Amino acid sequence: MSDTAVRSGGELVEPGGAEPAARAGEGVAGLSHQERFERRVVAWRAAGRVLWRPGYQLTLRERLDWLSEGAGGVCDLDERVDMYGDGLVETLEERVAELLGTEAAVFFPTGTMAQQVVLRCWAGRTGNPAVALHGLSHPEVHERQAFSQVSGLRPVRLTNEPRMPTAEEVRDFPEPFGALLLELPLRDAGFVLPSWEELTEVVEAARERDAVVHVDGARLWECTPHLGRSLREIAGLADSVYVSFYKSLGGFGGAAVAGPKTLVDEAKTWRHRYGGMVIHQFPTVVSALIGLERELPRLPEYVAHARVVADALREGFAEAGVPWVRVHPEVPHTHQFQIWLPYEPDVLGDAALRQVEETGTGLFAQGWNQGGPGLAYTEVTVAEPGLEWTADDVRAAVRTLVERLPGGGAP
Repeated sequence: MSDTAVRSGGELVEPGGAEPAARAGEGVAGLSHQERFERRVVAWRAAGRVLWRPGYQLTLRERLDWLSEGAGGVCDLDERVDMYGDGLVETLEERVAELLGTEAAVFFPTGTMAQQVVLRCWAGRTGNPAVALHGLSHPEVHERQAFSQVSGLRPVRLTNEPRMPTAEEVRDFPEPFGALLLELPLRDAGFVLPSWEELTEVVEAARERDAVVHVDGARLWECTPHLGRSLREIAGLADSVYVSFYKSLGGFGGAAVAGPKTLVDEAKTWRHRYGGMVIHQFPTVVSALIGLERELPRLPEYVAHARVVADALREGFAEAGVPWVRVHPEVPHTHQFQIWLPYEPDVLGDAALRQVEETGTGLFAQGWNQGGPGLAYTEVTVAEPGLEWTADDVRAAVRTLVERLPGGGAP
């Protein structure tokens, strides 16, 4: 069983709960999901060297200090606070529209709400509530059937294969659909992206069927290196785009939908109906503006270094005698990717936890998930802390991890 209970946005996390029952250095056998999670958070916070520090591992003081330190650089601190979507919220919306090259944008407190609203708006215009999407897309896997249960939409799956849908699958789908949803990158398939040529062909196939194209771009910000195009060019293929402000930008939360002004105006009406007209949202909005100012320009650097880390992980496990390892994609498309190893999740979780506790160095911030009998995978994120790591550093950390596996590398 995996030591991860719930997915939340860009991270694998568990809900709050009890304190860990075991002390550092003891195994995780017999611990609950929540106890494993809490113990991993404690160990990761104390670690001196990591590839990434998830926001959910930080304290309230650390997050508030970060907000206070960065706010003055992105807004006028003497400006009146926002009220029901005006002021600073409008500033963020204008910034997003500018970055994506659209007529307008609208802020939402959550991505789940944002995508239900925009696709509901499109369904009203096309007259068809069917949304063609991938079987591994976020709305299908992680939102408790919100499209159908809340918004009267009807998801139809183009494919369940761990890759992006093809133009042929879109063109030959056996029933009409009003909208095509493309998740870029497709997180649960390994943060995979199509090539630019493949993406344009898929969009063209949807146009041939008179369907609108909506991009689930929760992680769109880091797609430019792989696709070789600007954010404006990528967004320009679609009729509407959703983006997140916390998954890669480090904000407190929040999302936006960008597109034609008439669509955005209608979406604002539905935002109110869905309960998204929060009186004050300035902490989340300021954190989003800080992320756009600081993290967005650095994402290409993270993507480039993720490829260095991926190569070193593959080499390190092979050199340490692990008989099989897979980094997926082989060359990461973004700064996030999967690694698969031939062990049970609990075995890998125990070794990874003891490595952090005993050495102060951590490779894997998140839990391990069952990928098949005797096979597990986890997600790797390379962000600002990971830039300090050389390939030799990664290989050395792999050796200390493998030493803590049964048989020192032989499953």
